[in-house]
Amino acid sequence: MRRTERHPVDGPNSLWQLYKTVSFWKVAKNFVVIQIGRYTPSMALKRFLYRTFLRMDIGKQTSLALMVVPDTMFPERIKVGENTIIGFNTTLLAHEYLIEEYRLGDIVIGDRVMIGANSTILPGVVIGDGAIVSAGTLVHRDVPAGAMAGGNPMRIIYTAEEMEARKRSH
Repeated sequence: MRRTERHPVDGPNSLWQLYKTVSFWKVAKNFVVIQIGRYTPSMALKRFLYRTFLRMDIGKQTSLALMVVPDTMFPERIKVGENTIIGFNTTLLAHEYLIEEYRLGDIVIGDRVMIGANSTILPGVVIGDGAIVSAGTLVHRDVPAGAMAGGNPMRIIYTAEEMEARKRSH
């Protein structure tokens, strides 16, 4: 179950009413910072940009690969632990604009997490410490610490205990 706040809207769909929910200038600034960050090969510079201008909580030695897209409207709702890798072209969404409502939810990614390329993380998801998310995964629910998850729809491939047993047997 994802942890999201639901906000009903009247009239046109919620995305049409976007600037009633978030400032145009905030979105414009975030868009520019994210576009610079997407193409910046320096992990330290990208971390600085996102922490300083987007107010994202990003731990030490965390790497956001090229083309990673943090949420443009609510990046401050993203927390990433230490020594984590977020793979190429991954999208981190802290919002969902639907026809009759919009939803907001924090994304919490633990320490030493590996998220494969081209994944999408939906709002209200927690990915536990040491988890692995395979490439191309739609993360629509929590991933327990130490587990490996993948697919679309996502499923748990190995639990932490099964992963530990695999490591011992190799």
